[in-house]
Parts: sequence; structure tokens; C-alpha cells
Amino acid sequence: MSKKYDAIVIGAGIIGACVGFELAKRGKKVLNVDKLSGSGLGSTSGSCAIIRLHYSTPDGVAMAREGYYYWLDWLKYLGTVDTTGMVKYMNTGCLVIKTEKNKYLKDVMASLKAMHVVYEELDTDGVKKLLPIADIRQFGPPTLPSDPGFGEPTAKTIAGAIYVPESGLISDPKQSVHNVQVAGENAGGEYLFKAQVEQILKKEGRCAGVKLADGTEIEAPIVINVAGPHSYQLNQMAGVIDGMNIKTRPLKQEVCHVPAPEGFDYNNLGTIISDGDVGCYSRPEIGNHVLIGSEDPECDTLEYIDDPDNYNQNFTEQWTTQVMRVAQRLENLPIPGPGKNQGLVDLYDASDDWIPIYDKSDLPGFYMAVGTSGNQYKNAPVVGVLMAELIEACERGHDHDRDPVKFIMHYTKRECNIGFFSRLREINPNSSFSVIG
Repeated sequence: MSKKYDAIVIGAGIIGACVGFELAKRGKKVLNVDKLSGSGLGSTSGSCAIIRLHYSTPDGVAMAREGYYYWLDWLKYLGTVDTTGMVKYMNTGCLVIKTEKNKYLKDVMASLKAMHVVYEELDTDGVKKLLPIADIRQFGPPTLPSDPGFGEPTAKTIAGAIYVPESGLISDPKQSVHNVQVAGENAGGEYLFKAQVEQILKKEGRCAGVKLADGTEIEAPIVINVAGPHSYQLNQMAGVIDGMNIKTRPLKQEVCHVPAPEGFDYNNLGTIISDGDVGCYSRPEIGNHVLIGSEDPECDTLEYIDDPDNYNQNFTEQWTTQVMRVAQRLENLPIPGPGKNQGLVDLYDASDDWIPIYDKSDLPGFYMAVGTSGNQYKNAPVVGVLMAELIEACERGHDHDRDPVKFIMHYTKRECNIGFFSRLREINPNSSFSVIG
């Protein structure tokens, strides 16, 4: 293996793999480096792999819509068949509950309409018809189980919902990364595993490559930080933290895996649910189970982590809290007792405003695709193109900080202003400050 490359991508999760793939397709000699033993073994393997279109701005919907088409056209995008198995997009639809906090989805519906995304507005009868096991009472705003009113309705019914039929999930998030790895290698890219970056090399005022923990130095004029929950540590190594107005830090998350209500075929009749009224999202899972994650309601204490290699990976009371919250919405949802809880504990790479940073840095040649906050899996193929466009423009001398790079997205033909994801932006007050983004 050559020790000189045009670009090094630190990270082999779904976004890192897509960035490497796009650069390789454009003729770059690119190396993806990862400390783990294979691709997709980090936080991507813990992703719920949800592909949804609802955002509160047209630009948010546009990027999700663009990503949706890549997953739908997965084989054509990759141009290579992974003989170990190709992932599939599985359409489930998505039910989004109206709440006061999300402005009863007024902005979401306007944004979907602006991007010509079909949705159906539902009253409570419509919700019951779509999902017969749904309890249509209002329970929010979300509270803790220790609150005396927990589980008691706060109104006779929710305010309604919308249903977006073009929403779903990817069958295996870890395998999706392997699919991209194979495509990247077919395009000339390389991967190096069990390789921990210890230092960002610099020469004559710009990035010059990486030094690994075993002493190996790999030269490259371009290095892209796509290290997920380790992104802050890499930015520290590069000395670029002080030049960032928006920063990132690891955030612990618990995902619950519980049986669906008995007698209901949730795999075939269930749907993704984004439910701000109970503070959780959920989706069907194989074996007639339900996956449950948190939408990070204000009543919860978020557990940020100092060291992403050393944190409590056991379930806490948060696991039970999330299941109990969803049990308010799904009638007869089983709540497993102590010792029977299943699921996973993993980390988000959370930004200050839960919106990603896709940007250059103050160190020429050092780029970052970080702060993805649990909501960017679906956008990974678009981010690969975005970062390739950004890198090409900046390496030609374009001043991205003064004049943000823009490009036309392939499927939607809509302009994407990469400056929206700048490290220099002010905290976005329109963010949900949650995994919803």
C-alpha cells in the first residue's frame, strides 16, 4: 500500500464511505482510515436507518428528498454489486403527530408541499384507520415517569397528524456501508482498518496527512474528518477548534427493542412514528418488534460523554422511560421487566444546534463532515457529493467562508448552499434541538 494519497478520509461509517466513494469516482487516490476492524462498525451500525422526508424548511426536505432517491436507486448509484449482499430500502410510511411545539406541523406541511412531496393530513379517525392500535389521546408535553401525571391524558385527543407515504428504512445499516466500500474500492479507493490516527500532520501551514498510533505516516494534502463521536478529538489534533463557532460532542443514546402488541402484524401494518407528544420515535423491526428512540424532550437530562472510548454502555432508566412513553401511544405494547430489556447503547456526534457541520476548517486541506446528530444517515450519499464539491472548489482557491460553495443536486435539480452547514454559523434558532434536526 502506497503511503501517499490525494486524500485521506478518517472514518469508515456511512458518510465517510460515501465521501471516499465520491472522491474516488472523481479520480482522487483516496484512503479511508478507521480504528475499527471493518466498515460500518461504529455508530452507523447502531443507526435506526430511517429514511424520512419531513423537515420544517424546504431546504431540509430537499436534501432528504435527494437522499431518498439515492437509496431508491441504490444499485445504479453504486454501479457495483456487493457479493456479500445488497441492502434494500423498505417502505413503511411515516406518521408524524401534531403538537404545539412543532407548530402543529404547519411549517412541515408547507415545506413538503413546496417540494411536491405527497402527504395526507389526518384527524384522529384517520390516525386510527391508518394504525388501529394507536391511542389517539394527548399525553404531552412529555414528562418523566416520576411525575405524578405521567401516563394521564392531558386532552381527549391529539391535534391530528400527517402521514408521508414515501418514508421507510434500510434493511441493514452496517451492510449498507460495506456496499459503498465495495463500490469505492471498485473505483480505485482503498481502506485501512485497525488504524488509529494519533496526529494530523502539517507542512508549510497546511494539512499534510496523518500519523497512526503504530508510527506509520501517511501523506496527503487533503484530510477529511468523518470520525463520528470522535470528531471533536480529531479537530483538537488538527488545532481547528478555536476557529469553529459551532462545535460537536458525543451524546449517549439508548434504543429499545421490544415486542409489538400481541395479535398485530407490526412488520407489515406498522409505520415509522415521529411522536413529539410522547417524546419518542419508533419504527417496525423484524420479528414483529418495535424499535424505539428518544426525540430528546426538554424534561430529559442529556448525557454528554467526555471520552467516546470509555462510557457506560449499559441500559439505564432511560430505556424503560422510552418504552413507557411509546406504550402511551401503542395500545398493549409490552413493557419488559428488569433483565429483559433489549436494544443498544451508542453515541451521537451531536452539534450545538443538532445541525451538521459540512465545511472546511482554518487549517488548509483539513475538512470535516461532523455533528450529524443522529439524523443524517439518510443523507449520506448526498453528503458524499456535497463534500466532493466543497473540496474541489476550495482546493482551486475558492473562498468558501466569504462566498459559500453551491451546487445543483442530481435528482431534485435544486441548488444546495453548503454555507448553511458552516462551522462559523450562529446557532440555528429554528432547529428542534433534537434528533429531528
